[in-house]
Amino acid sequence: GETVTIRNLLTHTSGYREFLNAFAMGGRRLDEGDYIDREEIIKLVERQPELQNSPGSEFNYNNTAFALLTVVVERITDQSFPKWMAENVFGPLGMDDTAVRPHRLFIIPNSSMGYGPADGGGFREVLDLGGAMGAGGIYTTMDDLALWMENLQTGSYGGSHLVEQMTTRFILADGDTTSYGLGLFVDEYRGLKRIHHGGADAAHRSHFAFYPELGVGVLVHSNFASFDGSIPSSVTQAFLADHLTADEEEEEGAEPAEAVAFDPESFDPESFDDFAGRYELEEAEGFILTFSRRADSLFTQATGQQELQIYPTSDTTFELRVVDASVTFHRNDDGEVTSLTLHQNGDHPANRIEEEPWTPDEAALAEFVGRYFSEELETFYTIALEDSALVLQHRRLEDAPLTAGSEDTFTAGFPIARVDFARDEEGSGTGFTADAGRTRDVWFAKED
Repeated sequence: GETVTIRNLLTHTSGYREFLNAFAMGGRRLDEGDYIDREEIIKLVERQPELQNSPGSEFNYNNTAFALLTVVVERITDQSFPKWMAENVFGPLGMDDTAVRPHRLFIIPNSSMGYGPADGGGFREVLDLGGAMGAGGIYTTMDDLALWMENLQTGSYGGSHLVEQMTTRFILADGDTTSYGLGLFVDEYRGLKRIHHGGADAAHRSHFAFYPELGVGVLVHSNFASFDGSIPSSVTQAFLADHLTADEEEEEGAEPAEAVAFDPESFDPESFDDFAGRYELEEAEGFILTFSRRADSLFTQATGQQELQIYPTSDTTFELRVVDASVTFHRNDDGEVTSLTLHQNGDHPANRIEEEPWTPDEAALAEFVGRYFSEELETFYTIALEDSALVLQHRRLEDAPLTAGSEDTFTAGFPIARVDFARDEEGSGTGFTADAGRTRDVWFAKED
């Protein structure tokens, strides 16, 4: 009933389900290279009963949108997306060693095989995702990508008006401004304007950051699934230290601070106890970041993800090194830590959760036991009671324990982060909605 525009697709404000999260919820093993055809993505959109948000009202990073955009290009131009990109983008820019990989079985000459750690030690090959064209699937080199970056400065191909549109932040329906233009994040990094985007397939990792005020950029590529995501920031700091302000949030209206070096050894681990706790992202209800300390080591864990160690970069900021992400904690006027900002492909505020979790007894848990089916995802889940705890089961996925939150609500692991049970007027369970951050409110009906 609402029109989704091409600009909504380009700005991640469409309201569509994010297809990677959705197919993972349906049992696809993305970590094992399960294939996804583009026609499946279109069918997924067609089966979605309603939009997750009104178009233009909410930013939700969404690979579905860019997969659909390749179809738009092909239907308008009567050319395949890889051919159109070769003739109209890569060729004119002189990017002779760049190509769009149309599917996972297509061979790109001289390409790097992805790899990652193997169980029991050593390494294994890791297959990148099928169906990623548009939302990834571009093979390039450092030199070629530098040419694309240079065009953001010169605008010699496509015109400066096009670059300006790509790097202008989108304004939501309520007047708030996102940190995203058309395919690019636009923000500030330690006092410098930054145009950037990270990328991650099953194995390959990439980082692109351009600082237009200096005419300088940082490019980092890896074919290792466990690549240290802090390296791009380290490279930036090593080369641009003289241009960066202190790595702390500036007071509004304050003069920029001088860049200062922070010695992680000076950080008192016990002071982290002020930050330890649970924080829920404002833009993704049920997606919780948990912070904890064990002796002198500090950790964070996002809903449905593995626990990761974090490292201090100041008294209130910490970085993750496995992924390119960091967090800044915020105190209120009374000095209490009440919120944080996650810095990962944009800034994502989160608020501290203080309420006690719901503690149902075994009889209450037994009410949820059963088999559930989603017509939208065409998949079943079983909820079982084992050792006085609920377990979410799928034939292709590892069992995921359910942890009680608020009443009738549980958190789980990947690919379902949160389960909200529904009841009829008599109080009997009718099913649950499943959330996974970028894909939410997927209905699973309880089988009789």
